[in-house]
Amino acid sequence: MIILVLVAADRGALVLTENAMASQFQSSIGLSGKPHVSIPGVPFLTQLAARDFNTVNVSATNETTGEGALDIASLTATAHGMHIRGFNSAEIDQFTATALITFTALANAGGIPQGITLSQDGSNKITATVNIGPISDSATAQVTQTGPNQVTIKVIDAGGIPTEVLGSLMNFTITIPKLPDGVAIQSISITQRGLMITASGSHVNVSQNS
Repeated sequence: MIILVLVAADRGALVLTENAMASQFQSSIGLSGKPHVSIPGVPFLTQLAARDFNTVNVSATNETTGEGALDIASLTATAHGMHIRGFNSAEIDQFTATALITFTALANAGGIPQGITLSQDGSNKITATVNIGPISDSATAQVTQTGPNQVTIKVIDAGGIPTEVLGSLMNFTITIPKLPDGVAIQSISITQRGLMITASGSHVNVSQNS
């Protein structure tokens, strides 16, 4: 019976802590909803007592972030060595994350005209297929990281399409907001689904904004 009580207490503390950390990550990253947080390791109470957690896994789907409401199709992150420093703050030894922004979300963020469909063209290029009125052609855009948390999409081959038809696709920049202190974009790539962003950092500070 005592063992069962201890196990129940351990699991109950785990659930409460995961929920609190989910709120902390939501605020720190600026997500529209609370992500899913899992903390492996049994027993859990020893980690809680030490206020040190070996691994914390974070995941979220179909969220928005930032003032521009950038849609994030999926987000996965892992914190190795998370140390609670205060009631609403923590330091992470090593943090890694990947986020997927679909082509549809990318088009919405850039204000690309309707009738233009984006698709993969290699690891750092996008094909823009245009079907607007009598125009049926394609253009190629280059995707480049142009700042610590900025990605620029710029047409490098319009394929004979008038620039006014391509609109903002000719050259626009999206900002990845709310990266925790100490985290920076490490790589960007174009996949079949959209833009994949990988970020990481050491000695990362996260806090829950009031």
